[in-house]
Amino acid sequence: MAEIRTRISLKIGPNSDIPAEMVSFKDLVSDKEHVALVLGQADTLQKVPLVRIHSECLTGDVFHSSRCDCGEQLDEAIALMAAEGGVIIYLRQEGRGIGLYNKIDAYKLQSEGMNTYQANNHLGFGDDLRDFTEAGQMLEALNIHHLKLLTNNDLKVKALTDYGLRVAEVISTSTFIKEDNVDYLKAKISDAGHKLTLD
Repeated sequence: MAEIRTRISLKIGPNSDIPAEMVSFKDLVSDKEHVALVLGQADTLQKVPLVRIHSECLTGDVFHSSRCDCGEQLDEAIALMAAEGGVIIYLRQEGRGIGLYNKIDAYKLQSEGMNTYQANNHLGFGDDLRDFTEAGQMLEALNIHHLKLLTNNDLKVKALTDYGLRVAEVISTSTFIKEDNVDYLKAKISDAGHKLTLD
């Protein structure tokens, strides 16, 4: 069973003015250094908190890449949780689990006409190698067993339910369309069944 390793208070967000607590863990299934960000009042975890499971995306989260919507989804989660409280589970599984360098190779293939899933397959990987078991472990360590999930991805709902957690409500993220990510968003809908609306 995973346990909390360290908790620290800090401020996050675009203006570094949103109070949060960062939590690290020990005894996770892998040796990856995943973290949770807890936002809101002290009683946030006593309610049915809003939870976002967010997989690391250096290109989107940090460098605001025009090829994906990851950074915008993370910013949206922070803004929502700054207002009502919640927990962001930040998983270190870049590029749907293929790693940063392979993701950059996949980007090159996408520039040549493949979609994100075709590129991963061409490199010898499955469509999505992410594992959300550790998200369940982290939520359990935080004593969260009943939650609302901010996602468009049914795989995350299934993973938490299979882990034994109760997902009371699924709240869709917004759709963030940019000039360079339309094909990426279309592939998420057609190849992975994400619940997105492209207007």
